[in-house]
Amino acid sequence: MTEKLKVGVIGTGSISQAHLDAYKNNPAVELIAICDQVKERAEEVARKYGASRVYTDYRELLADPDVQAISICTWNYTHAEISIAAVKAGKHVLVEKPLAMTVEQALEIQAAVRASGRILQVGFVRRCDPNAQMLRQFAESGEFGELYYAKASLVRRLGNPGGWFADKSRSGGGPLIDIGVHVIDLIWYLMGKPKVKSVSGNVYAKLGNRSNVTGLSFYKAADYDPTVNTVEDMANALIRFENGASLLVDVSYTLHAMKDESSVKVFGTKGGFEIDPEVQYTTERHNTIINVTPQTDSRGFNFAKAFQAEIDLFVSAVLEGKEPISPVEDGVEITKILRAVYESAEQGKEIQF
Repeated sequence: MTEKLKVGVIGTGSISQAHLDAYKNNPAVELIAICDQVKERAEEVARKYGASRVYTDYRELLADPDVQAISICTWNYTHAEISIAAVKAGKHVLVEKPLAMTVEQALEIQAAVRASGRILQVGFVRRCDPNAQMLRQFAESGEFGELYYAKASLVRRLGNPGGWFADKSRSGGGPLIDIGVHVIDLIWYLMGKPKVKSVSGNVYAKLGNRSNVTGLSFYKAADYDPTVNTVEDMANALIRFENGASLLVDVSYTLHAMKDESSVKVFGTKGGFEIDPEVQYTTERHNTIINVTPQTDSRGFNFAKAFQAEIDLFVSAVLEGKEPISPVEDGVEITKILRAVYESAEQGKEIQF
């Protein structure tokens, strides 16, 4: 193959760094365009990565006939608008999670993608991690039998990034839609993407962003402002599937916990596995319970490798015309789950699908 995929990146915030590095490392890609509302920032990134074109309006980038595919690394509330405009302009799209802030927006994106014939991949990067792919292969081969129960905790005791993350009008929510989406999608994917039957959720806003706490550092958004916080502190949910399986999840930005926690566990009739904090699984052999530690390069989630795999999978899907690892339909289903948690908490009842 001599023709390279010509790519543009919209948004130069922190998450774009992972996309840009991965595109740079892919020999089938030519990164040609950078877009950001702040021209100086776009120019700086373009110089660093050798992109020849700089835009401050995403519409101008989409009008560039040479750009074939884009990454959308912008605030959540812009994902739907830019995704729809991009596929209508004939571009293939990798959009950061969440796909959209509402189910209605997600369905509009889905309709636009189907009408355009373009590829849209949702940025569910946890699927792309080598350990996740290994465990999914084990699960599909029957290693764990019927997967019927899973639980996940992604707890930050002090970790509200502030800025747009803490502004519900731009983010759509707090830890549930920001980091909880990752573990919910990961488990749903590893369990074979069963149809959702119902969701029961709780959302709490009790502690605020706790910007008064000293002694611990945490990631802060570029527009960090401790006076602004309209999102939840923590959320939990019980998700039931039509096949009888269930998922119990809790996630927080701030919680009076002894320590931060990242735990993802899935249980089946023949065995069970953990992927966070380290990959391992349990099975039975000769009437004996055996704990197995797979020999892999990374025992836990490898951020750089996962993002490289995500970009490589997107590029190959576009060039080979095949379905991406996380198609728009999956983004719609995860959006339905996320919104159902918020809706259940607001109404104080279980939401039936």
